[in-house]
Amino acid sequence: MIERPAADEIWLHVSLAEQRLRRLCGERVLEDYAVSTALRGAGEAFGSERTPRGWHRVRLRIGAGCPPDTVFVARRPSGERYRPALAARHPQRDWILCRILWLTGLEVGRNRGGGVDSLRRFIYIHGCPDSEPMGVPRSHGCIRMRNAELLELFERVPLGCRVLIEEGAFDIPSGSFAKPLKEK
Repeated sequence: MIERPAADEIWLHVSLAEQRLRRLCGERVLEDYAVSTALRGAGEAFGSERTPRGWHRVRLRIGAGCPPDTVFVARRPSGERYRPALAARHPQRDWILCRILWLTGLEVGRNRGGGVDSLRRFIYIHGCPDSEPMGVPRSHGCIRMRNAELLELFERVPLGCRVLIEEGAFDIPSGSFAKPLKEK
C-alpha cells in the first residue's frame, strides 16, 4: 500500500490544475514553485505527450555539479551550454537543462509497467530556458521548472523522494490520502 506521508517525510506534490510543484514535510508546505506540465494535459499512455498522474518516486538525480546552463540529451550532458544563439539554431528542440529528477511510477497499471510506465516514458522534473513560460502547460509530458529554482529543489530532494501528481488543486485534507493505493 502507498501510505500517507509521515509527519517528517519530505515529498513533492504537483498540481496540474494550478501548474505548481510543492515540497512538503508531512502536511507542511516548505516551498512552492510555478511549473509547466504537458500541453496535452494528463495521461499515462506511452507516446501521449501527457503528464502522468499518481504516486511516483525520484529514481535518479542527474546533473549534480554541472553548470546551470548544461544541456542534456538522453540524460547526459551534451557538451553544449544553453545560449540564445544555440536556441536560434535549434528552434524545435525540447530543451532539458540544468538538472534532472527522473521519476518512476509506483502504481502498477496506472503509471508503472506496460504501456503506462513513467520511467520508460522518460518523465522528468527538469530545467528549461528562462524564455519558457511557467504556470501554463507547455511541455511534452515532463514537469519543467526555472533553472534557479530547480537547482534549489535538487539539493533538497533525496533519491527515492515520493512525488504525487494530481489533476486537481492542492488540498491535503480532502484529497490525496482518502484511499490508500497498492504499491508493488
